[in-house]
Amino acid sequence: MMILPSPRAVYRGLRKMLRFLARPARRAGSRGGPVIQTYRGYGSRDEVFLMGRVFRQPGLGLKLGEGPLDDLVNIARRTARWGIRDARVAVTVGDARASVTTDRDGYFSVQLPIEEPLPDGAFWQQARLELLPASEKSDAPSGERSVAATAEIYIPPREVDLAVVSDIDDTVIYTGVASKLTMMYQLFIAKARHRTAFPGVSAFYRALFHGESGERRRPMLYVSRGPWSIYDVLVEFFRLNHIPHGPVLFLREWGVTLQRPLPIRAKDHKAMLIERMLSLYQQLPFVLIGDSGQHDPEVYADLVARYPGRIHTIYIRHVHQGEDRDQAIQALADRVAQSGCQMILAKDSLEMAQHAFQNGLIAERGLQEVRADCRRRGS
Repeated sequence: MMILPSPRAVYRGLRKMLRFLARPARRAGSRGGPVIQTYRGYGSRDEVFLMGRVFRQPGLGLKLGEGPLDDLVNIARRTARWGIRDARVAVTVGDARASVTTDRDGYFSVQLPIEEPLPDGAFWQQARLELLPASEKSDAPSGERSVAATAEIYIPPREVDLAVVSDIDDTVIYTGVASKLTMMYQLFIAKARHRTAFPGVSAFYRALFHGESGERRRPMLYVSRGPWSIYDVLVEFFRLNHIPHGPVLFLREWGVTLQRPLPIRAKDHKAMLIERMLSLYQQLPFVLIGDSGQHDPEVYADLVARYPGRIHTIYIRHVHQGEDRDQAIQALADRVAQSGCQMILAKDSLEMAQHAFQNGLIAERGLQEVRADCRRRGS
């Protein structure tokens, strides 16, 4: 039986939601003009990868103080943001520097070689970004105030032994909750964060992050079929659920906007992103985690064939119905086994954790935490 929140809880939750939604516009300041929005990056000691977007944001022009009205105005400013095409952005990490140009929607990505060693012991490095003057033929802004931003980039320790790539939809989060409104209701009003994530998933991912020794700090990389517009919500979801955070790499920007009235197809983008990670972490074996509802088993099996010896284990969460799909996944498991990779079709996080512990991927303490969380949640 679903218990509805009290009016007081709804009010407090709505206030938190408003502050959360207003935060990006408020951080950018009250003045109008271009804004650089960054997403977490990832890298190695040799190169780093980073994505972001350049917006034009309307000014505030009012002094409303902190309160619901100010939140609503900043939410309106955030909604009215407009991606700037052909903007030039300089990206600096340590002594390495490169400049990139935004696409038609204001997005940019940079793959930056690192020649001078980055500081050891600092797993999160900071990138500095600056908007450069526009070229003559560019639609980007020129003659405006200096615009800068910073971004976090995860660099795993030298002794790391494994990298993990996980799907999000139907793998970490239940079907249907990866929508902005539903997730915000769960996070801020219903206080039902535990009903958003699968039982045991946060404990299992923490166990994978720390490894058998408890000190591995493995790179955790996440991909999703969702749009960039839910990035902030997912980051908050990961934080509140104590899931090891890493870059959240979305496959597409499919939301209908004035700039792009038709959705974009995302065929093969997941494989492309994983291939980029395999290239970046050339010395590391990978664990891939997905679900049986879409094409994860097929995509992952194809990667095993094209990158022999690189995929250590594949975990597939059982979310489908029908024996035909069971047989199809078993056939894929038999195929990848010939390359020394195991594909495990698991009914829950505990089954994944038990296999991971038996194969030396996680510590016993991690397994016990997964078991306790599943027992507490009735799984």
